[in-house]
Amino acid sequence: MTSFLVAAAATLAVGASTANSEQLRAQRVLAIGGAVTEIVYALGEQDRLVGRDSTSTYPLEAADLPDVGYIRALSPEGVLSVKPDLVLARENNGPPEAVEVLKSTGIRWVDVPDDFTLDGVDENIAIIAAELGVPEKGNALRTKVAADIARARKRLAAIDDRQKVMFVLTVEDDKINTSGTGTAANGIIELAGGTNVIADFAGYKQISDEAVIEAAPDIILMMNGRGEAADHAAPNALLEAHPALSTTPAVKNGRIIRMDGLLLLGFGPRTGEAVSQLAQAFYGHEQH
Repeated sequence: MTSFLVAAAATLAVGASTANSEQLRAQRVLAIGGAVTEIVYALGEQDRLVGRDSTSTYPLEAADLPDVGYIRALSPEGVLSVKPDLVLARENNGPPEAVEVLKSTGIRWVDVPDDFTLDGVDENIAIIAAELGVPEKGNALRTKVAADIARARKRLAAIDDRQKVMFVLTVEDDKINTSGTGTAANGIIELAGGTNVIADFAGYKQISDEAVIEAAPDIILMMNGRGEAADHAAPNALLEAHPALSTTPAVKNGRIIRMDGLLLLGFGPRTGEAVSQLAQAFYGHEQH
């Protein structure tokens, strides 16, 4: 550990404690993970934020906060530079060596679970509200978010024929990286009433052209800015020219849906909005 880190750790460790009273007094909060930052803002506690990671792009005001780096490529120097007394971090943070160093400094570090379910959204809000010492605000937000999601899903009960959806993470050199089970993409597809056609593996993986053709998705779902042609007048040209994707009902029928990545996959306070937009895109003309 560099002399800078030793000095910073010593300074930050003074008075650091995991006692509840200390948690309630945390005034220099660092949020790592887009959904974590959104929850802090939704709780009205943004004035305590001293930094955020590069995935925290919503709300727009978050851009004014110091950026400590990408959630999976954190450095002790970057995190310690904002002098936090509480770090709220989505648990897919890293690298492990850097996080281990940071946890050893005495700063309170709370890993917020990656759980891409309704219960997961609820739990994340409860954890963050408790750490910030505002459980009443947390309860109010949990109630609102649950109501938003329930309202967005209400009309799906009448849908019998579920759309078959393939989430495409990237298309590079004609290689398709897609989502299996246990991912945010899988979770949001199911919440919006779709069926993930890739269910024989967990996580994100590259699949063969044969697997794409066999899956025959009705809809291809992507984040904005992924798999787009350089010619913005024809953003889906790369997909339409792909030897496997071009054979799918999704491409043949022009059913390629794109959404903001943090809204789509964040599983934060805007999950109801994401479900509503996606369900409308899946079944718009069928809902009443």
